[in-house]
Amino acid sequence: MVTSIWDDIKRAFSRGDNLTRLIIVNIGFFLFIHIVGFLMVPFTGIGNHAAFNAFLEWFMAPSDPVELLKRPWTIITYMFLHEGIWHLVFNMLFLYWFGRIVQDLLGDHRILPIYLLGGLAGFVAFFISANFLPGNISYYIGSHMLGASAGVMAIVMAAATLAPTYIMHLLLIGPVQIRYIALFLIVIDMIAIREGSNTGGHFAHLGGVAMGWYFIHALRNGTDLSRPVNNLPERIATFFRKLFAGRRRSHIRVRHANKKPSSASAKKQNGLSPDDPAYQRKLDRILDKIRDRGYESLTREEKEFLFRASKK
Repeated sequence: MVTSIWDDIKRAFSRGDNLTRLIIVNIGFFLFIHIVGFLMVPFTGIGNHAAFNAFLEWFMAPSDPVELLKRPWTIITYMFLHEGIWHLVFNMLFLYWFGRIVQDLLGDHRILPIYLLGGLAGFVAFFISANFLPGNISYYIGSHMLGASAGVMAIVMAAATLAPTYIMHLLLIGPVQIRYIALFLIVIDMIAIREGSNTGGHFAHLGGVAMGWYFIHALRNGTDLSRPVNNLPERIATFFRKLFAGRRRSHIRVRHANKKPSSASAKKQNGLSPDDPAYQRKLDRILDKIRDRGYESLTREEKEFLFRASKK
């Protein structure tokens, strides 16, 4: 049974859209931390919240700058981490409801960037409020933040900015324009900040709101903030492909250092002159093949061609 469930999850993740993947990652992270917490019970005892909280701190974003330098990855991991079940449920519901609107209007490829940028903006707001807000610095020393709320609020605000008169049907209330839903959530955060209730968390919500609005504002003015976020994984992958391809090419020259090219190759290789554009295209194709599949994937003729080219 466990195997079939895992297969279903993998299938949903691989075939689903970014919104589906975000929800799966959040739920998966929730299950992971609580399974680990359960496995800790024989060693820490039942109800040992201190031990479990110490484990969670490896993923929660801290307000302490020194602690942040020790665990910089928490800037990302915090926005996928939920300890309470209802915290997770409400965040995922809002993510799904408003994410579908953004997805329909802007495309699936902008869901993840808005979520991540909103989460980063939420962390910045939390960090500034914790360390620089007058009268609250001592209260926030050693505090941590977790939850997808900042990223979700960015998507909520993006949807409300894109289609403010879009109607959602709320239980016991009926049809409501989403601009009023967004406004209500913002007012709740402002009231909570004034009362000093989870101030850092509510500042993070407002940071996400600001990023959601700015994302749409920038997009309308010709700047797509999703591009650098979507291109980042490919840039990282390209960097490492080039790095390892460069090492393989260096290794190729050493392996064939004692071989001598034939006299016919001095001017042409396989009927191609080094000055011929087709020659360079063939060389590029071989290098791309090495980058993608490794040197051993080359044919004997391609290896010989590359060796002769290295002598030029």
